[in-house]
Amino acid sequence: MATIHAPGNGQAALRIGSGAGFADDRIEPAVELVESGDIQYLVFECLAERSVALAELDRRRDPRRGYNPWLADRMTAVLPGCAQRGIRIITNMGAANPRAAGAVVTEVARARQLHGLRVAVVTGDDVLDRVLDRPDLPLLEGGGSVGSLGDSIVSAHAYLGCEGITDALGQGADVVITGRIADPSLYIAPLVHEFGWDSDNWSLMAKGACVGHLLECGAQVTGGYFADPGYKDVPGLADLGFPIAEVQRDGTFTISKVEGSGGMVTGDTCTEQLLYEVHDPSAYTSADVVADFSTVRFAEIGQDTVLVRGARGQRRPDNLKVSVGYRDGFTGEGQISYAGPNALARAELAREVLRERLEKRGIASDSTRYELIGVDSVTRGLGTGESGAMNEVRVRVVGRTESIDQARGIAHEVSAMWLNGPAGGGGVVCSVTERIAIASVLLPRSEVTATVTISEV
Repeated sequence: MATIHAPGNGQAALRIGSGAGFADDRIEPAVELVESGDIQYLVFECLAERSVALAELDRRRDPRRGYNPWLADRMTAVLPGCAQRGIRIITNMGAANPRAAGAVVTEVARARQLHGLRVAVVTGDDVLDRVLDRPDLPLLEGGGSVGSLGDSIVSAHAYLGCEGITDALGQGADVVITGRIADPSLYIAPLVHEFGWDSDNWSLMAKGACVGHLLECGAQVTGGYFADPGYKDVPGLADLGFPIAEVQRDGTFTISKVEGSGGMVTGDTCTEQLLYEVHDPSAYTSADVVADFSTVRFAEIGQDTVLVRGARGQRRPDNLKVSVGYRDGFTGEGQISYAGPNALARAELAREVLRERLEKRGIASDSTRYELIGVDSVTRGLGTGESGAMNEVRVRVVGRTESIDQARGIAHEVSAMWLNGPAGGGGVVCSVTERIAIASVLLPRSEVTATVTISEV
């Protein structure tokens, strides 16, 4: 029988584990947190901006879909252990269909006879109707307005704050499934619930946002996306442990990981993550608070244990950011490899042949990239002309097109290089995908309301 939790239990510290930092993250470290992390909450942050729009397309194709495809696998792996230990789960894996995601979690729980488990679904982030009713809303990037996107819009999801999750926890939810929500809010919510924080206390909310920002990308704060051999060596990268925040009632906290797991937690790993995707460290705007991270200080107080202090806050914004997904044509892509003596020269010849062929087919060159992977795909011109030094080169052509036929044309021309290009080409891979782009608008907070629905297994 699952535990029914009461709000504000008065505990002095709360341990929160980061179970995922992106949609396709590993599952094993989350299990390790459950079994050995001594945590009270496990958070899965799995939703990037384009993910919601892509999930919306998936839901339109099948009303039973539209949530993170790893949801059932993750829940199967951690739910029994969490129920046994009283660990509560919070996740945005609901993506564009939180209700369907909630049904999946309920099904997993029933299959494992976790009777009494309470599963909450938070909705309200889908604001497509309100956005479509406001064609005058200005786009925050690149100018224009909602109306300028015409009928290409497929989704509009507001970044909710912590209120919906906090409400669900107050109703005794063991698992909380959301759609689009501000990443730090996934972590702020249990702190507000357990410590009884006033959501208007901007200092405490900023400290909670700092917790969330450091944990939201999972292994990035324990050495993932940090390692650089000979400069920043990270031990046990194949078995990275995911981070744990132990938070005090006053908002002071430490970042650590399960003892013996791979990776490391240092002032440097924390500093890199603190600055990740932050335009202005003194004004990091989220749904719950505008946080000032410029005053944050790290102190290494033990092996893989960093003390974090100093975040300050200002009043939360009156408007909520909304990600608007819209159809933006198609992408055609093809790759082919050349290896052995004179590989670079043959790859350069293939690239020029492909450029000429696509121009003959009327595919615009200004929206097409011609790359030699390992030579100039990142740094233009690097290595060109040094044919003798290159033993293998991969040619990549990718382009944005208005029609699917033109995208297929790009892929087809690369595939045709098997027999119509330089000697020794092989390993052809081609693809055609619909492009989903993202624009941002702002909606008044008063127009967005989170709703909680709870079911019991």
